[in-house]
Amino acid sequence: MGNSINPIVWQDDRVLLIDQTRLPLEYETVKVNDYKAMATAIQTMIVRGAPAIGVSAAYGMYLGAREIEADDKSVFMERLQAIAKILSETRPTAVNLFWAIDLMVQTAAAATGTMAEIKALLLETAKKIHREDVETCQTIGDHGLAVLPQTPEKLTILTHCNAGALATAGYGTAVGVIRSAWRDDRLARVYADETRPRLQGSKLTTWECVQEGIPVTQICDNMAAHCMKEGRIDAVVVGADRIAANGDAANKIGTYSLAIAAKAHNIPFYVAAPLSTVDFSLNEGSQIPIEERNPKEVYQVGETRICPKGVDFYNPAFDVTPANLIAAIITEKGAVSPEQLIQLKS
Repeated sequence: MGNSINPIVWQDDRVLLIDQTRLPLEYETVKVNDYKAMATAIQTMIVRGAPAIGVSAAYGMYLGAREIEADDKSVFMERLQAIAKILSETRPTAVNLFWAIDLMVQTAAAATGTMAEIKALLLETAKKIHREDVETCQTIGDHGLAVLPQTPEKLTILTHCNAGALATAGYGTAVGVIRSAWRDDRLARVYADETRPRLQGSKLTTWECVQEGIPVTQICDNMAAHCMKEGRIDAVVVGADRIAANGDAANKIGTYSLAIAAKAHNIPFYVAAPLSTVDFSLNEGSQIPIEERNPKEVYQVGETRICPKGVDFYNPAFDVTPANLIAAIITEKGAVSPEQLIQLKS
């Protein structure tokens, strides 16, 4: 199965992004011509998902670099660092953002030649990050097949939020595993949590499945344990925005409770993510910064307010699933138990 959904495209010296805030009812692309527009696109979730944010930020760094008018390398680097700071402040949890920005800064710092040559190198580096992300996701998908339960019948897999092509440069991480299972005729159906408050499961994951002809059933977040008890779910596969060295994994809010339910029903719970999502500088998940978003996401759906004024709100965008609830972490270097993750550090 190829990659038919391309959320990030470099075309005509600019970036085209699928506007994920418009899906599933409208399909529109946004043209991004400068780094400030890219920062806005990341912050407002036009583009979302840790790997996709990383790729977009890399292009954002190039878009910023090409605007810098400086013949002196030190002046150029100073201005590039300022651009890096703006982009890095868009989303605090997704480690791929910082990984991609750092790689672009390091590439520029180590480069020799004219400013034009350094800018050209930055564009090639962003394209390489983009290309490698698609290849990485396809590899993750195939490694996932090796650890999914081996059953005579086809599998039913539950996923949370969106870790598909839209959350990456294409193919997906958790949905990459699902795509590979579908390709190899091992998948019967996907169950997709709606994923409150932004409904990425109902808006994005189901959309991707429909585009590719994969049977999908949407459920509300609070139906997952019931579906497990009924024997409807064979495995849970989710993505991650940051993974600590011990295997604790931060993902969209609601993932932790899903892992607890899976453990209670003896259903394997897998995390699929590229190694760039692993933050080996953090020993455990309690050190992962958790983004808290606008309470408006909780108290209204679209433009409709759904609760009375005078209520207080708490809107963490992520939670951390402890490593002891995770059966395996699926990366481009293979699927390992959380305690083996440190062995993959390069």
